Amino acid sequence: MWLGAWAWRDVTRTLRARGHDVYPLTLTGLADRSHLLGPGVDLDTHIADIVRLVEAEDLRDVVLVGHSYGGLPVSAAALRLKARIRQVVYVDAGPLPEGTSQLALGGEDPAGFTDGTVPPRPWDAQADPVLLAGLDDAALTLLRTRGTPHPLAAAAQPLGTRATSADLPTALVACTFPPDRIAAMQAAGHPFFAGLTEARIVSLPTGHWPMLSEPEALAEALLSL
Repeated sequence: MWLGAWAWRDVTRTLRARGHDVYPLTLTGLADRSHLLGPGVDLDTHIADIVRLVEAEDLRDVVLVGHSYGGLPVSAAALRLKARIRQVVYVDAGPLPEGTSQLALGGEDPAGFTDGTVPPRPWDAQADPVLLAGLDDAALTLLRTRGTPHPLAAAAQPLGTRATSADLPTALVACTFPPDRIAAMQAAGHPFFAGLTEARIVSLPTGHWPMLSEPEALAEALLSL
């Protein structure tokens, strides 16, 4: 949410330097594609963004990475692209249960957003020290100046059929949740991690935006997978 491919620049640079082809994707209506923002941009649009990129570039043996909200479209796209996927990697995300929306997960009512978008968060490190951990002043300024509103329909639409760790090799790069807490939440059936029971977990302790707080460590975590 609110970001684009630009946020992955440092991670992308490291992966390419190590010999990987990398295709960072800005979802429709955001960042450099914010001119396409409109009421018709929903979760299905974002799923199609991923599917069409992979198909148009004829990509095979793909490691498909989704961060935060990106876990929703990635989990659905992975099922459609199953024959092309080597592994799905969630970065502080996961394949949420079918019928769950991003807004519902946070207990938010779509009616509370009046202009068809979900505005960027304040990016106030003092008010949100856990999720924003590790972000220096330069990163926070970057988020405040380059973040764009997220399409409301995409955050409000419930997730349909999607892949879980039972369908494809799957990993979780866990940043804000330690592995022991994840295991306890899985045992309790928490929706965050219910679809990751067979996933490999790589711990990367930092805030919720590791591509900006720990880009080298995140790149190394992806390389290890």
